[in-house]
Amino acid sequence: MDYLIPAEKPWSGLVRKGQTIRIIDSEGQQAVDTLFYRADDFSERYSGQDTLRVNGKAYVGLGTKIVSNEGNVMLTVTADSCGRHDTSAGACSCESNTVRFGHDTRYLHACRDNFLLEVTRHGMSKRDIVPNINFFMNVPIEPSGQMTIVDGLSAPGDHVEMVAEMDVLCVISNCPQVNNPCNGFNPTPIRVVISGGAE
Repeated sequence: MDYLIPAEKPWSGLVRKGQTIRIIDSEGQQAVDTLFYRADDFSERYSGQDTLRVNGKAYVGLGTKIVSNEGNVMLTVTADSCGRHDTSAGACSCESNTVRFGHDTRYLHACRDNFLLEVTRHGMSKRDIVPNINFFMNVPIEPSGQMTIVDGLSAPGDHVEMVAEMDVLCVISNCPQVNNPCNGFNPTPIRVVISGGAE
């Protein structure tokens, strides 16, 4: 199954245990905000804190175990041509845009809007939106602990690939942010390919 996700838009899809999901940054420097939920129990979902703790690394990359709030491995990163993905900076929102970039940005579309639109399709609400992975987003962490969103590292066609260790619902916001460099100030389309197993 091959999906084209337009710039700034949300998407969700089921990835069965043993299947592979590949997220492709079609044009480069495009942040892909992503959440995972256990397909048969949405109360079990991605946990950034547990993922960082279990892997002992500040970023998601090749070999990373994507861990749930129940301590279970949801997916494993099996290929990564970019090399580093953020899971600390969170998703943009109308509120954070207003604080960071001024009141004239308040009504610009944001990832939390996308997430809310998509999770409600599956019977969830804004209470079910948790801190996410930002695939292809470059957020260096300084020795002081300060984080800054800077130009992305991903080139056109870069990808990250994960094999599902359980049936998961993947929810994506193809980030619409235009006020910081996470998308090169120009949101672009991405592709998602789900393969293997019983498609």
